[in-house]
Amino acid sequence: MKILVTGAAGFIGYHLSLSLLKSGHHVIGLDNINDYYDVNLKFARLLELGIPEDKIKDDYNYTQSTAYENFKFIKCNLEDTVTISNVFQTNKFDIVCNLAAQAGVRYSLEHPDKYINSNIVGFFNILEGCKTIKVPHLIYASSSSVYGNSTTTPFKTSDFTDSPVSLYAATKKSNELMAHTYSHLYDFKTTGLRFFTVYGPWGRPDMAYFKFTKAILKNESIPVFNNGQLERDFTYIDDIIGGINKIVEKGFISNSENSNNAIYNIGNGKPVKLMDFIAILEKELNKKATYNMLPMQDGDVYKTWTDIEELKENYNYLPAIDIEFGIHQFAKWYTSFFKPL
Repeated sequence: MKILVTGAAGFIGYHLSLSLLKSGHHVIGLDNINDYYDVNLKFARLLELGIPEDKIKDDYNYTQSTAYENFKFIKCNLEDTVTISNVFQTNKFDIVCNLAAQAGVRYSLEHPDKYINSNIVGFFNILEGCKTIKVPHLIYASSSSVYGNSTTTPFKTSDFTDSPVSLYAATKKSNELMAHTYSHLYDFKTTGLRFFTVYGPWGRPDMAYFKFTKAILKNESIPVFNNGQLERDFTYIDDIIGGINKIVEKGFISNSENSNNAIYNIGNGKPVKLMDFIAILEKELNKKATYNMLPMQDGDVYKTWTDIEELKENYNYLPAIDIEFGIHQFAKWYTSFFKPL
């Protein structure tokens, strides 16, 4: 199949592109390589996909991979309507996997415009492209943040999600509504995936586990919000990619009254207390952390815990990586990639 993966230089997008390529699919990767976090990590991911930094052009241009003949890369913004339209007009995609977005809950408090541009206008351009060339199936990234501070756990896709506590969450909920409308009006399939705290090698430096690792190795204190009274449904990257691959291969399956629309939780299904997570990381790094206990952060949530029964039933999704092994794999990659003194 020919598949568009947006956010291909990002954490999940890189891993998905690599997996699809190894399965023999033809992939067009798209990313704007913004400076939300260190662009060198993004360039390093792209190099793993055979796209050297000096070959990436600033304008609309297809860069051929030197490692995978079935991979090409385009640098552009999702909100660049003309370029996105050209990408769709010059390719016949079997599936679009939209993973590009302005990420980060806390960043949205200071830079709300970036979330509207990328997550709303950009997603609109993706929907328009799918409509125009009649893409059969759009798979897109939503987020566990749409559940807000719900006290009903585990989170089910049928739960109330109209009280987001961050602009980031609001944009993801908006994506779900936009996809629902387009799938209804223009007769193509849309599958939204509510990701739950994805972690692992090549991860995002803005994520807490990444920051904790860096600080511990540098003998710096780590910020622990809500005095450590937080829980997260940490999900290892390989489990996430395995789930997306099952949807790509098996095809669309609705779990809603709209026969063209689906929304699934994709996570581990086992929340981990933040302080337990830190303890495992300390053991793996063989260093104790110094804590800077802080109050609850605006826009944050107390607990995430996903119900993944629908994804299990429809796609045989079975997350297999426990938190100890996952942190081990991340720490091994981190110390190799950054080679700390």
